[in-house]
Amino acid sequence: MTERIIQFGSGGFLRSFADVFVHQMNEKGLFNGSVVVVQPTPNGKASLFNEQNGEFHQILRGIENGEVKAECIKVKSISRGVDPFTDYQGYLSLARQPEMRFIISNTTEAGIEYLGTESLTDAPPKSFPAKLTALLYERFKAGLPGFVILACELIDNNGKKLLECVLKYAELWNLGDDFINWLKNDNHFCSTLVDRICTGYPADEAEKIFNDIGTTDKLLNTAELFHLWVIEGDFEEEFPLKKAGVNVIWTNDVTPYKKMKVRILNGAHTSLVFPSLLAGIETVGDSLKDELAKSFLDTCLSKYIMPTLGETEEHKAFASAVLERFANPYIKHLWKSISLNSVSKYTARVLPTVLDYIKANNSLPKPLVFSLACLIEYYKTCDPTDSEDAVAFIKQNDVSAILSNSTLWGENLGFMTELINDCLEKIHTLGIREAIKWAIS
Repeated sequence: MTERIIQFGSGGFLRSFADVFVHQMNEKGLFNGSVVVVQPTPNGKASLFNEQNGEFHQILRGIENGEVKAECIKVKSISRGVDPFTDYQGYLSLARQPEMRFIISNTTEAGIEYLGTESLTDAPPKSFPAKLTALLYERFKAGLPGFVILACELIDNNGKKLLECVLKYAELWNLGDDFINWLKNDNHFCSTLVDRICTGYPADEAEKIFNDIGTTDKLLNTAELFHLWVIEGDFEEEFPLKKAGVNVIWTNDVTPYKKMKVRILNGAHTSLVFPSLLAGIETVGDSLKDELAKSFLDTCLSKYIMPTLGETEEHKAFASAVLERFANPYIKHLWKSISLNSVSKYTARVLPTVLDYIKANNSLPKPLVFSLACLIEYYKTCDPTDSEDAVAFIKQNDVSAILSNSTLWGENLGFMTELINDCLEKIHTLGIREAIKWAIS
């Protein structure tokens, strides 16, 4: 197959996501293109891809339409790996391949950064945007068309921020107005939203899986069945993801889909985490098996989160998928891990729903306020992982002072003081399980 995609990132997520989708397009005779994986760090997987001819096994498993499913795909969409740290000229030569059209990146949340300390002569420059700028400049000098660039990093406006960094490097390195105009006009820096839980290399199951597939595989990878890729732009004709059956949404604005994910998926996690932990429930899956915790989650979603967001068919389908994902028996998702930095998470994921509900109903959404009370109780009595200042302030102050601290919550939440105190009294006098029943009554 013709090499048509340059991929920055060799980790499990992109292998379970974009590389599987390209494989599916190829299997259906829709794309006939392969991926060259660029190793983003000095100690990466480029050599492993080359050892295995770019092939690996991807296991996808979870609950779909109420049924537990699992499938194993031998993914053949990767042609080779390139290590720019040992073969920088080989890396730059990718830009001179006329058939190359797409660039996909997932270099972690910290990957899209402008350092401003690198030079075009570095081999390679340190940051991902600097490496990309050097590659794009090579493409420009060759007189070839630009790329469709799909940034998958988990930050807002990832495509726009990547373009901003590249433009800064173009100016820093004095690459000229013609190149800057080419960057802006011949390339498409697409912001995207990605969603799939990748559970990586299954060390505990590897031996059994190798027996089942009849070979060893150092790149063996696991992930959930669910996936969603929202992309600003519409390149379906060139990159026929939807036609291949991929759950892709081409749009001119990722924002409403980001809001959907944050309010429903992340909001459900953050609403349920501390009631679950205080009740001694360790994992998301265990909460879905616990009748009371499941009832609390259902109430938060059906009576508060969904009505304030808007109960469209798209939102209903996503919420239904979220419940199946939470119950996935193949994923042990610890509440303790989800609880990290929960002050900022509550502010971003749940508080907007609380405020929208108050605006629409002129009353407080008791279960969502109860989840904040549980956060405060956990921070006061347990050992949370959050900023030292936030933890110390919550431990040392009363409810009124905690809620009035706009540095913590982005605004003064003093209007919740009476209900939060009622919630805490119920937790202390009735115990957490009876208090949960009271919160959803």
